[in-house]
Amino acid sequence: MDNSNITILKIGGSVITDKSADDGAARTDQIERIAREIAGFEGKLIIVHGAGSFGHPQVKRFGLTGKFDHEGSIITHMSVRKLNTIVVEALNSVGVNALPVHPMACAVSSNSRIKSMFLEQIEEMLESGFVPVLHGDMVMDTELGTSVLSGDQIVPYLAIQMKASRIGIGSAEEGVLDDKKEVIPLISNGNFEEIKAYLGGSTNTDVTGGMLGKVLELLELSEQSNSTSYIFNAGNTGNICDFLNGKNIGTAISGTRTI
Repeated sequence: MDNSNITILKIGGSVITDKSADDGAARTDQIERIAREIAGFEGKLIIVHGAGSFGHPQVKRFGLTGKFDHEGSIITHMSVRKLNTIVVEALNSVGVNALPVHPMACAVSSNSRIKSMFLEQIEEMLESGFVPVLHGDMVMDTELGTSVLSGDQIVPYLAIQMKASRIGIGSAEEGVLDDKKEVIPLISNGNFEEIKAYLGGSTNTDVTGGMLGKVLELLELSEQSNSTSYIFNAGNTGNICDFLNGKNIGTAISGTRTI
């Protein structure tokens, strides 16, 4: 399969849900706007969305980052599926041929890191003009029983395995911000140590490491694949459209190269 033009777009849970809610609260107006911005895109696209209030509060409530719990795993999985259905239906309503792909059914982790993921159906979907839509999920884990698999970990894994050419992380921030709240245009291994001090966790319940976790995953990705990722504000109308049209926005993350 020719993967040279695959784009991966991550849409943060904080953009499409009210992340401060104790239980799933979808921001349908935002989901519908984002779907409209995606609708004009012609190329091969994989979408990964965060869980937001459909996943993080449930994980915290059942203590799923520290222990195995049947009920908690099921409730969290069913909750994130609900959000995924809302996203997929919004995409289909504007003409995007979107299909759900639940990581619980195709990924296995070991100690909370992806061990293997069945990708053949995603490759076939792309070949046939579908848009696979994955999400943060609970997955089976060879060491822990089940574990949380965040969208921030799914994106680099897919990017490396499928040799994606362009990666966008649509978050609730303009990009990665410095101590003056200004966007840092480029993060590389060269300046990561000085920038690390600015990277906090997330303001709401986030069990996956907030902005620091995102940047670390993407730096590792750039080292392994020589690709560049962009973190930008998906809450701003037009940004997703701009990214999909090839514009470099927000903060670029690149291992050693300059952009």
